[in-house]
Amino acid sequence: MTDKAFQEYYPEYLAHCYGCGVQNELGHQIKSHWDGDESVAYFQPQPFHTSIPGYVYGGLLASLIDCHGTGTAAAAGYRAENREMDSEPPLRYLTASLHVDYLKPTPLGPVLEIRGRVKEVKGRKVVVEEWIVVNGVTTIKGEVVAVQVPESLVRELLKDE
Repeated sequence: MTDKAFQEYYPEYLAHCYGCGVQNELGHQIKSHWDGDESVAYFQPQPFHTSIPGYVYGGLLASLIDCHGTGTAAAAGYRAENREMDSEPPLRYLTASLHVDYLKPTPLGPVLEIRGRVKEVKGRKVVVEEWIVVNGVTTIKGEVVAVQVPESLVRELLKDE
């Protein structure tokens, strides 16, 4: 794994996401890294992340799939262009489609391992398949279709700074 997480390369003006933005102190603050051809992040759910006693809320699980997917998409975009993640212009991706399958209830307590694999990089679109593992058991599978943030949106954000 690399030392610096994908999300730590996001420029400040694009790092406010609730799930993965380093500028959002109340967010999940997930940190995704390459682990060979897969991406990985770890998340420790808190007692308030409960759905029913003893199990993790499904919306949290979907948001972990979402944000790990867009982080993986950004890293894959840089890889596809054979660029370092701190090179300019920055690449940032947003979710165009999110699909989540809940295979088993996810127990509250253990650390969640979120894994991803890039299925496709095509132009400004990246497709990432993902899964969440708890104690060696896959409880969630998902897929994110991520698209690169349009330059017009970046210009608009920079204008407001």
